[in-house]
Amino acid sequence: MIDLSGVFLPVVTPFLPGTGELDLPAMKDNLRGWSKFPIRGVVVAGTTGEAVLVDEDERLLLVKAGREVLEPDILLTVGTGLESTRATIRLSRKVADEGADAVLVQPPAYYKGAMTPEALREHYLAIAEASPIPVIVYQAPLRMSTLDFPTGLVAELSKHENIVGIKDSRGKLELMGELVDRCQDGFQVLVGSGAMLYPALEVGAVGGIVAVGLMAPAESCDLFEAYQAGQSAEAGRHQRRIGPVHNDVVGAIGVGGVKAALDLLGYRGGDPRPPLLPPTKATREKVRVALVRGGLLDG
Repeated sequence: MIDLSGVFLPVVTPFLPGTGELDLPAMKDNLRGWSKFPIRGVVVAGTTGEAVLVDEDERLLLVKAGREVLEPDILLTVGTGLESTRATIRLSRKVADEGADAVLVQPPAYYKGAMTPEALREHYLAIAEASPIPVIVYQAPLRMSTLDFPTGLVAELSKHENIVGIKDSRGKLELMGELVDRCQDGFQVLVGSGAMLYPALEVGAVGGIVAVGLMAPAESCDLFEAYQAGQSAEAGRHQRRIGPVHNDVVGAIGVGGVKAALDLLGYRGGDPRPPLLPPTKATREKVRVALVRGGLLDG
């Protein structure tokens, strides 16, 4: 069983100015910087990585670049959720061949009305049977036009040995607690909001896939380690520091805001890929103020 305990960073995808092609050297530089911190892993081609705007062959290049610079103990998870079961299986097998450790699979949403619990169950079980690496279910109804998984469905999926966890970005602790209580022993719940990392650990999550960790990797990892050591006051202190940054940048602005923050912090963010628009000057100033208030950037 793969151990998902800890902080995962859903990394951004840098693009070259002008052409909009992948900037793989920038990607590698970013990964080298983040890997200096005690993160559990990274997620390539997630929501913050603009997965729906990145081609399938580009995802493979990102995985290859990541595997070239990351140490084996840093888990490399890749977003492979596509609209068809067939395509998701194909991509999951390909990223496994490039060295990915796990796949993060969002549900298909184009035919949302037809995505009954039965349809989703068959979709995920087929992927789990075919994928050579573990599958993590992605629950993110607040960020995409997707579906809210019934707890009973997730509990059923948790019985499959190759479905090892879920990223829950719903932002509701009571629902996360239901997952922890009702899913199979060993099934691992990861929180998707940096504003809830500490309370999520309190209700039984094993860690988080948190975009605020891109901007505050030390603080996010320190929070997790303090919690593990039973230092609740210290963990709470770190949560109070990173929570507002999540709300002001990740929650209020999104991908463009995260990338602007990374530019300010010495990483390679750049502009998002169209149709996403680059942040305005006013938005960049809001990002700068949020980083200064969080103690992540000198004023």
